[in-house]
Amino acid sequence: MNTLIEIKDPGILGSGISKLVTGIGGLDHVGDGGLPRGRTTLVAGSAGSAKTVMAAQFLVQGIAMGEPGVFVTFEEKPEDIRRNMASFGWNIARWESEGTWAFVDVSTDVENERLEVGQYDLGALMARIEHAVRKTGARRVSVDSLGAIFSQLNEANVVRHEIHRICQVLKELEVTAIITSERVEEYGPIARYGVEEFVADNVIILRNILEEEKRRRTLEVLKFRGTTHHKGEFPFTVRPESGMVVMPLSAIELKQKSTMLRVSSGNDELDAMCQGGFFRDSIILVSGATGTGKTLMVTEFINGGAEKGERCLLFAFEESREQLFRNAIGWGVDFEKMEREGKLKVVCEYPEVMALEDHQLRMRRIIDEFKPNRIAVDSLSALERVSTYKGFREFVLGITSFIKHSEMSGLFTSTTPTLMGGTSITEAHISTITDSIILLRYVEILGEMRRGLTVLKMRGSMHDKSIREYVIDNQGMHIRQPFRKLSGILAGHPTQIHEQEIERLDKMFERDPLGPNNGGRG
Repeated sequence: MNTLIEIKDPGILGSGISKLVTGIGGLDHVGDGGLPRGRTTLVAGSAGSAKTVMAAQFLVQGIAMGEPGVFVTFEEKPEDIRRNMASFGWNIARWESEGTWAFVDVSTDVENERLEVGQYDLGALMARIEHAVRKTGARRVSVDSLGAIFSQLNEANVVRHEIHRICQVLKELEVTAIITSERVEEYGPIARYGVEEFVADNVIILRNILEEEKRRRTLEVLKFRGTTHHKGEFPFTVRPESGMVVMPLSAIELKQKSTMLRVSSGNDELDAMCQGGFFRDSIILVSGATGTGKTLMVTEFINGGAEKGERCLLFAFEESREQLFRNAIGWGVDFEKMEREGKLKVVCEYPEVMALEDHQLRMRRIIDEFKPNRIAVDSLSALERVSTYKGFREFVLGITSFIKHSEMSGLFTSTTPTLMGGTSITEAHISTITDSIILLRYVEILGEMRRGLTVLKMRGSMHDKSIREYVIDNQGMHIRQPFRKLSGILAGHPTQIHEQEIERLDKMFERDPLGPNNGGRG
């Protein structure tokens, strides 16, 4: 996936300033159509924030659209850039031979401390850039980076004057340019000299934030002079197959279609509690403590789809492939046979192997390639460990909205923080966007641990609201009658109810036919 958001025709946006589609995934959405055409954008970031990758990808995507580019390098030698960018599949040497990419190499001058900023030397540098632009017919220019140009200067007014000169020359060349600049702090001064952001028409900040011992990259458009852009920080990642990809939550639109068609949960008793099963395009959350049968419900959900000829996709983040297949066989379900028939794909990965943004892109790519009817994720709770609170929320919203837009059935599991229940962070993030919530709880009765299940929520449908006991054997899950003499099960404090109280409640429900055991709108 080269782009996350497709901008078909940004045109002239309100202000009269035309936008240039960058082709960098998600960036064009954040920029309300791209970067202001014919202007220079300052890209400021700390070490490891992907400034050079963005500068190179800006030219790569331009070449793909028939727009040649010039890369001005002050720090890395051209051969190093060619080698580093080859990891993304970008063949810069070929583009150079074709005349669509040109280097202006100033790294040797900087290395030998021969570069001096002044009327003559800066003029000579700009002449070299102009020559490369004329020779290639370049429409895009990347300059990496300002820090190397002005490293010997201490006067802010001189830096300001020279940056203005560079931007003016690039504007006269009628190119759209990116200039990178280093910053020392993630939330401190915008750039090293404190004046760069005032001279440039546009400023983008890249951050490589360390929170809770976890790294997270974000992009923020600080300003686009004279035109609009989306506000705030947006997560992004850098992937070998796609380069830089920005993932803006603002790209999510509430335009999902709805259907009245039902699909089986894979369990006849649960289907009956849900008035015939789940809606085909619904998101279902199954919440419970360890050992309550969440993975079993995933197995039955997949088996129910495969029996109807549907394609099923399982993302597992806690158990290996061998464990999942062994467990399924123990319940009478043959995952291996489903795979041979093309009805199942199982993807197992430890959450710690990559950041959540990378997990999301990988999951989306696999979904696009396999095109399943049903998707199960076991479990979301495992993914909480590899991100911050905000990052996890953005991941949950991003992947669930993608599944709903694709009109697939999605079942997610969540592990509660305590044995007897409680709300997990996962539930707090996903409960409002799920169509159905199923709670699995342990119930302690006279020194014996039993299990209870309830359909807490089912949007747009009648459903059984009772808390039913269930048992698990080698044939799967069997849902039985409701608990009749207990209260406080969901709170984790079950207490016995006297027969007199049960009789009183029964009489009350006889007068009120819409009592909790007779259903209601979810």
